Amino acid sequence: MRKPILFLFSFYLMICGAYGQTAKSNAVTPIVPIKKSETEWKKQLSPLAYEVLREKGTERPFTGENWDNHETGTYYCAGCHLELFSSTTKFESGTGWPSFYKPIKEGVVKVGTDTSYGMVRDEVECARCGGHLGHVFNDGPKPTGLRYCMNSVSMKFEKKK
Repeated sequence: MRKPILFLFSFYLMICGAYGQTAKSNAVTPIVPIKKSETEWKKQLSPLAYEVLREKGTERPFTGENWDNHETGTYYCAGCHLELFSSTTKFESGTGWPSFYKPIKEGVVKVGTDTSYGMVRDEVECARCGGHLGHVFNDGPKPTGLRYCMNSVSMKFEKKK
């Protein structure tokens, strides 16, 4: 009876990489939330960025600097500089806001419910600073079928070097 248990335990250890082999981890690095006072946010952000990121406002379509950006690079949270989206997942949605079919990696955004203006929508927030980024809809392209419709002012774009 000991041999099958020993075999199973040895197999378990081998699968877990306990024999000195290193396995690549798919674990998501935890994001440590940051907190600032409203006074600190107001000093750091432009009035429009403050309205959108901290008060859950929305910029007018076709007015932000990123909606028609076709450069290669990365979009970061304008509040805390967390990497949010890659230009490789950006697509033309025709909405006037930058749209992406997925975040740059799992866990960088949080999705909650927004019931403002008599609608029920999925609100997207930065996982680190809680800044309002926009909304996500189920009408995007493959492979995800999602459209992360973001406010330009909520993000800073950095061109790939």
